[in-house]
Amino acid sequence: MPPTASHEALAGQARRRYVEELVKGLVHVVQASIDGARILFDKPCEHAVFMRRRELVQTLGNNAQTWHRGIVGGLRQAIGQSATRGSELSLAGIKRDDLTLVSDDTIEREIITSRLALAIMDRASWEFADLRSRVAHLEGRSEIDAHDVMRAHVLARIVFEAWRSAGLSLESWRELQAVLHEEFALLVEESYHETNRWLVEQRVLPEVDLRPFIRRSRTHPNSGLGWMGGHSQHDSENLGLGVGPTVPGGPYTAPGGYGRGYGGHRDVGEETRLMTRAAPLARNREHAEAVLGRLNRLVARHVPEFAGGYGGGGGGGGGPPVERAVSAALERAIDTAAQGIRHRLQPTVYQGREEVVVTTPALLEELHHRKQALKKAAATPEERATIEIVALLFQSILTEDRIPAAIRVWFARLQMPVLRVAVAEPDFFATVDHPARRLIDRMGACVMGFDSGAGGPGVGEALEREIKRIVQVVEAYPDTGRRVFQTVLTEFEKWLEHYFKNENEATKKGVSLAQQVEQRETLAIQYTIELRRMLNEMPVQEGVRQFLFHVWADVLATTAVRYTAQGEQTKAMKRAAADLIWSASAKVTREERAEVIRRLPPLLKALREGMAAAGMDQPKQDEQIQQLNNSLAAAFTAKAAVIPDENLREMTERLESLEELLPDVENLEIDESMVLDLSGHQSSELEVVLEGGSMPTPAMIAWARELQVGSWYMLDRNGRTEAVQLAWHGMRKQLSLFVTPQGRCVLFQQHRLASYLQAGLIVPAQDESLTVRATRSALAKLDVDVSRLLH
Repeated sequence: MPPTASHEALAGQARRRYVEELVKGLVHVVQASIDGARILFDKPCEHAVFMRRRELVQTLGNNAQTWHRGIVGGLRQAIGQSATRGSELSLAGIKRDDLTLVSDDTIEREIITSRLALAIMDRASWEFADLRSRVAHLEGRSEIDAHDVMRAHVLARIVFEAWRSAGLSLESWRELQAVLHEEFALLVEESYHETNRWLVEQRVLPEVDLRPFIRRSRTHPNSGLGWMGGHSQHDSENLGLGVGPTVPGGPYTAPGGYGRGYGGHRDVGEETRLMTRAAPLARNREHAEAVLGRLNRLVARHVPEFAGGYGGGGGGGGGPPVERAVSAALERAIDTAAQGIRHRLQPTVYQGREEVVVTTPALLEELHHRKQALKKAAATPEERATIEIVALLFQSILTEDRIPAAIRVWFARLQMPVLRVAVAEPDFFATVDHPARRLIDRMGACVMGFDSGAGGPGVGEALEREIKRIVQVVEAYPDTGRRVFQTVLTEFEKWLEHYFKNENEATKKGVSLAQQVEQRETLAIQYTIELRRMLNEMPVQEGVRQFLFHVWADVLATTAVRYTAQGEQTKAMKRAAADLIWSASAKVTREERAEVIRRLPPLLKALREGMAAAGMDQPKQDEQIQQLNNSLAAAFTAKAAVIPDENLREMTERLESLEELLPDVENLEIDESMVLDLSGHQSSELEVVLEGGSMPTPAMIAWARELQVGSWYMLDRNGRTEAVQLAWHGMRKQLSLFVTPQGRCVLFQQHRLASYLQAGLIVPAQDESLTVRATRSALAKLDVDVSRLLH
């Protein structure tokens, strides 16, 4: 159907609103660029780089206003050209009919603008896809023009042309490129989002979900905006584009509190990234808080009392949780509903196994009936709103296909206890850390995949029994609020650890092997540290010293794990170390040389046996022995230093009681470079990941430590992608064990796991938790009909 005039006008308004949003944020993008240039200038660097950065600071400071006006003028020209369908921008100065050689400067310009456009789309692609769909729908075509002002490459050309026209150099752009990419990508994403929000308000494709989003507060330490000269920020935003004055609170505060931040301590660029679905690897706390914040703002606009007790959502302040009285009628109604649901969902014995025979539609009908009775009993608008929101949350949870039907009924029985705590404790909607929310998320993360494990029906039955016990405990203590949820959450965490370690046949052997690996690696590091202390003041040849640190410490650790620290085999390896140190000291008498020749064959035999026990292959053993032979030859010819006899006796005694001298495990900081090669631990029962991934950032290493036992992930390795479940974390999270549905165990070092996370080779099976997904579902329903909160 051809577009109507009103639809065309609406599409034009959407483009103008998009440009208005860009112009409102340009002042702060320019200021951020100036600040970024100053930060670069303050960093130590080579002289040539220092001169480039000094020039950048000077020229950008002098020409920032010209650059800003050039961008605004380019946008004004572009919005006029976009008004005529099919028109094209000629910002690059290249016409299609020109069949001439292209200059290097033009090629470089095209490369730079393409990179900026790619950086923008890398961050804003989801929002752009929604906006493009809505505008194309209004104009009755399948795609917007290739040179539409809303496309990223159009803005990229405008920005760079204005940069060059302002007298700023290509080299200056390259120096500041990272800052420019980040700032413009965030600005465009925010502008796309605001335009999408406006179109949704105009009922343009409302079924395309408006993505959760939080604006960033653009406050810079040097944001005096002195580069604007005599022009005010208000003037800059009204350069012929029809942009009205900004609302109180700065250029990035939207009406109705939409743009309010709720946790200013975080990096807002990271928040913006986490609020999109394009970042499945990101840690989910910020995303969850943003979704909660949006829920609170939406509800508070219609039920002001709701905001009074909830603090606007997302923050979860540091004070004690706020409690409020629940009306007596609602208390009785919740008790009645809980008893009715328990009776309706009471399990029956079928073929020797307890089952609850109820379909999901019947389950939802039962809960809907209870909800209506609860709303009639509610005494205040906030109680009715809370009843509706909790009902929407559980409606989403109970229609989650990945939750097995047998376990779904136990989630249903949690609705009334959760409602009771949500009404009495407002911070249930204000913080992701509420124990009731965390309990649902932890159980959900385990069950969505747990039942398909290779352990057969026993896996599902074990988890179902535990969840049943947890729900019954919660139901038995209705008046304890969050305390009962916190108690059973702690018990569930302990149960998971015990289950994977002792009960699950698919993981029991793997966890045992992983614990042995961890014990060996920890002991090897402890032995290395203590051997370094022992030999610090002793004149031992460097070749022998390195052999003891890098090879024999691992041999001692392996033997101690297998035969205990006081076993005869372990003592024999310690004596071999003492004999090696003695043999490598200078031998100046004939008797000493004869003793070395006598001791050498059994010493070499012991060294080879130790290296073989530690998993070293024959060629590597030969290489180590050859290096030791060189050290022993130097000692035999009296070219090595002499070690006094009393020092040798003291060292031998310390070796015998080495375990008493080892550093405390709790205080041991394990440097990844000290962790020995794990290839010796490869076996048919345990697969050790030794390579792959990307260099991890500190944030990824921290995230690797936060992965929770029982959660499911998708692992991309050796050309295949498969589901894996985290079954075990070692001491201090240095090692992590995953198990596949077929029972294969995969062991990661912390740094390697972070590398896989960084590269996207291991990703959470769920990109958001069960309650966050349920909250987003509730938001979608409330966006359509918010009046259900009050009726």
